[in-house]
Amino acid sequence: MTQLEEFTGRFYYLLHPRPTIVLITLCPDGRVNAMPASWNTPVSEEPPTVAVAVDKESYTHKCLQHHPEATINIPPANLVDAVYALGTVSGEEVDKVSKYGLKLQPSDTVKPPTWADAIGVIEAKVMKAVDIGEVTLYIFQVLKAKARKGVHTRYGWDFRKTNILLHNAGRAFYKVGNLILAKKK
Repeated sequence: MTQLEEFTGRFYYLLHPRPTIVLITLCPDGRVNAMPASWNTPVSEEPPTVAVAVDKESYTHKCLQHHPEATINIPPANLVDAVYALGTVSGEEVDKVSKYGLKLQPSDTVKPPTWADAIGVIEAKVMKAVDIGEVTLYIFQVLKAKARKGVHTRYGWDFRKTNILLHNAGRAFYKVGNLILAKKK
């Protein structure tokens, strides 16, 4: 029998690496904020929903309380330095858009803008907010989803043409590796 090591205190590392998104929100001070998040998941196809866990002490939490819409931006792997930097400072203290030179463009259905360099964007509004421990799990209704032409198929990202960031811990990220196919039954 295989011996397993106790990991309860840091259980979430057993679920990493995770796809990293950048959540863009509108804030009470009139600024746009951008926060990387790897605790995110699709929830339902009908209605189309995505959930993102946001720390209750974060500026993004305040922004979503102020304006319950966001864009969920999927950055390409080559933007790893920008994504990491966005997560190292609070938007309450620093105008992240100016500091890191984010190029923003208008969204089609929500007020928060999209990141022009993203390879995919989901425009969404808060459908439900569930407080759990130190986070609020925001369940977003997907209003529109878009992907950069040529890098996505109906089945997902074409990793021969692009790659996404998978967050491991701290400043450690992975890119998606090799495709493996299960045997047909």
